Amino acid sequence: MDKVIKKKRFSKKNILMLAGIATVVCLAGYGYSLSLNKVYKADANKVTISKVAYGDFEDVVLLNATVVPLTSVIVSSSEGGTVAEIFTENGASVVKGTPLLRIANPNALSAYTSSETSIIEQINQLRKLRLDLEQNQRVMKQDMMVIENSLRTASRKYKIDSTLFAKKVITREEFNTSSQDYDYYKDRRSILKQAMDQESQSRKMQLSQIDFSIGRMDESLESIRQNIENMTIKAPVSGRLSSYDPVIGKSYGANEMLGKIDVMQGYKLQAGVDEYYINRVKEGQRANCEINGKNYQLLVRKVIPEVTSGQFQIELVFDGKSADELRRGLSLQTKLTLSDNSKSLMLSQGQFFQSTGGNWVYVVKDGEARKRNIKVGRKNYLYYEVMEGLQKDEQVITSSYDQFNQYDIIQIKK
Repeated sequence: MDKVIKKKRFSKKNILMLAGIATVVCLAGYGYSLSLNKVYKADANKVTISKVAYGDFEDVVLLNATVVPLTSVIVSSSEGGTVAEIFTENGASVVKGTPLLRIANPNALSAYTSSETSIIEQINQLRKLRLDLEQNQRVMKQDMMVIENSLRTASRKYKIDSTLFAKKVITREEFNTSSQDYDYYKDRRSILKQAMDQESQSRKMQLSQIDFSIGRMDESLESIRQNIENMTIKAPVSGRLSSYDPVIGKSYGANEMLGKIDVMQGYKLQAGVDEYYINRVKEGQRANCEINGKNYQLLVRKVIPEVTSGQFQIELVFDGKSADELRRGLSLQTKLTLSDNSKSLMLSQGQFFQSTGGNWVYVVKDGEARKRNIKVGRKNYLYYEVMEGLQKDEQVITSSYDQFNQYDIIQIKK
């Protein structure tokens, strides 16, 4: 009896065919996925790869600071003009009052001379008025002396005539004459005394005004003479001249800086700081620098917040004794401490930051680098502090991304 032979569902031939189709589909899918991702092939010698580290993050800023005197006084002229004479040179040590140079300004000198002459004339007129008042007072005193002498004579005659008239020795007419003379001189003395009192009050007021006016004019005269004298520029303090380069015939405006005098009482440091740190640098923060193998401590004394060319300026002073080797203009590498050290993930600084702003990086694994979003915090002169997105020992491209930042995958060829 014949048996029904069931046909096998999957023959070897069919299995091989299905396997081939699956392989083709996978290859097609992989090719399609590659077409969706942009791939850039980079030479390993042309990129820098850094490993994410974990350790003490030093919150410091490395600065190039310049040594300057602790105190500098600007030398300027109150009047503009041209340099007529030069008495000292740049770098010279001077004492207060030492002549430095002379400024010539014929127009200003002529105006000062004219004003001086006018004021002297006014002073002379006021002094003449004072003399006239004093002379008038002397005349009135002399008149009073004459009247009082005449009054004494008339009084004496009046008393005698009164006795004689009572005894009927003289006539009434003679007595009346004596009485009238006495009354006349008495009234005249009273009037003159009243006039002298009024004149005395007026004279005191006028003399006070004259003295005040002469005093003010003397001050103006002294100011004019001082301005003339100030055309010879003198050292306002003792110290060393710097930034001083006058040339005969060179013109300067009023109050324009002619130079500086460095008061030799110590030194400080001036440094420019990247504007990135403008909200983190405060007065009183500590710093340190090394001079001839010795470490010196510093304090931030002043923060000047105006930003110029991407930097703001700070001044630092030595916290304790400074080095004897300090000289103006010496450049010192200084570490400014912003906060205490802390344990953090750290990524080496590199030019990638200019392309990404620290928002993402290329993370390397098995010869390929792919984009990954990250978050960075503080930075110092070596590292960025990694807040999110990376793990310890992961590798990151830290060189410039300018050539391939639009690609999704970077294949690194060795």
